[in-house]
Amino acid sequence: MAKAQIGSDGFRDLEIDAQLCLALQTGASLVTRIYRRLLDPLGLTHPQYLILLALWESGRPLTMGEIGRRTHMETGALTPQVKRMEASGLLTRRRDAEDERRVWVEPTEAGWSLREKVLGVRCQVVERLPLSGAQIAELRTILQTMNADMEAAEAANAA
Repeated sequence: MAKAQIGSDGFRDLEIDAQLCLALQTGASLVTRIYRRLLDPLGLTHPQYLILLALWESGRPLTMGEIGRRTHMETGALTPQVKRMEASGLLTRRRDAEDERRVWVEPTEAGWSLREKVLGVRCQVVERLPLSGAQIAELRTILQTMNADMEAAEAANAA
């Protein structure tokens, strides 16, 4: 575990540039901004992009709960996005025949047809980042490991 850094006044750890949360938030915001500019011409938001990725990767209909877990989106944020995507013809939603609380979501033909364009967006984002492919992979691995460990700790504390 990292030790606290003490400056001459005893508060070096409280300097703004020493904050991991700010570095993560700023980086996420800047990367998302790149996605937003590239996805906008396709009529997609960044959350909608993530929803499509989850559905395409599965190759089968997913429940709203599964999509939420895969995209790390809360129901309150996910539901309006899925409704907008359904209204624009990218997805269909249907209630489960046995459990009406469960809603299944799948891409329409129009949703599937965006895959090539979205792949192009992903490639453009990677090109615009000031990191090599290896650095991107390393950063993603570090963040995924950190996130998984923190989620496991949170679940253990909640139990």
